Amino acid sequence: MNKKSLPLILILFLGAILMVTIKCKSNDRPAPKPKVSTHKDQNDPASNKNDRDRGFDRRVSYIKFSNHARCRMDCRKITQDEVEDVMKDGKINYTKSDLQNARCPRYALEGVTKNDERLRIIFAQCNESTVVVTVIDLDRDFECHCPGDDDKSKNRN
Repeated sequence: MNKKSLPLILILFLGAILMVTIKCKSNDRPAPKPKVSTHKDQNDPASNKNDRDRGFDRRVSYIKFSNHARCRMDCRKITQDEVEDVMKDGKINYTKSDLQNARCPRYALEGVTKNDERLRIIFAQCNESTVVVTVIDLDRDFECHCPGDDDKSKNRN
């Protein structure tokens, strides 16, 4: 073997080792993950969590009722269906809303029921649910004895 050809053989040998190493590493890669549909299911609240940060979420699948709201609904003969109708179709009264609330923004929605009752409903939109805080009949006063009735006329007009 010639001394002049020794560096050439060494370079070819190292090149072959490099190619084998690259080939082996490419076979160790995991199989690609199957594609997951990015279609959001409108009935699944968990699929649209980030959408709740973009204004009032009108989906009734998140709705929960506070004890105070249930008491007011019973006293004023307002049904859950009527509350849900106002949630879906009511207009936001921004002067009565508290969107800067640190725990949960509060939206005051107003609407008219099928029985022509004008209602204002306060919704607290939290991360995992939308809580009905209170239900107010804008046309009639009712004698209710519910927890938290100390500020009776605070949300009246």
